[in-house]
Amino acid sequence: MLKKVLIGLLVILVIMQFIRPERNISATAGPNDIRVSNPVPANVLSVLKRACFDCHSNNTNYPWYTNIQPVGWWMQHHVDEGKEELNFSEFATYSTKKAAHKLEETAEMVEEKEMPLESYTWIHKNAKLTQDEIKLVADWAMSLKAQIENQ
Repeated sequence: MLKKVLIGLLVILVIMQFIRPERNISATAGPNDIRVSNPVPANVLSVLKRACFDCHSNNTNYPWYTNIQPVGWWMQHHVDEGKEELNFSEFATYSTKKAAHKLEETAEMVEEKEMPLESYTWIHKNAKLTQDEIKLVADWAMSLKAQIENQ
């Protein structure tokens, strides 16, 4: 009986490997990307790419282990949730009020060290933000918020 259960579980695990989520990969920044419509200094962009864009843009860098299901499903769900909250690749589609709010939330989340998520930085050590990087991103977000609100 135990042998049949183990074989059944193995078959299910193998079948799971063929059911893969759609990948969040975009080769270039589209017309709604935050970089197209708003100033993003190179040093801020570098931090955003390293610590934010995997979950908050239309281009995720997938590590090898996301090819193994159900890890890939969990990762894609995480990316989908992140993009639903804030998507830098679709930032120009936000209303002025929503864009200003998202920038304020960005500043708050990095200042309170809620972003990037701890579960993300466990594996992506380079995504941990230094105090200087936190200040850099928060200051940029609040400055851009003010610019957007004054347009």
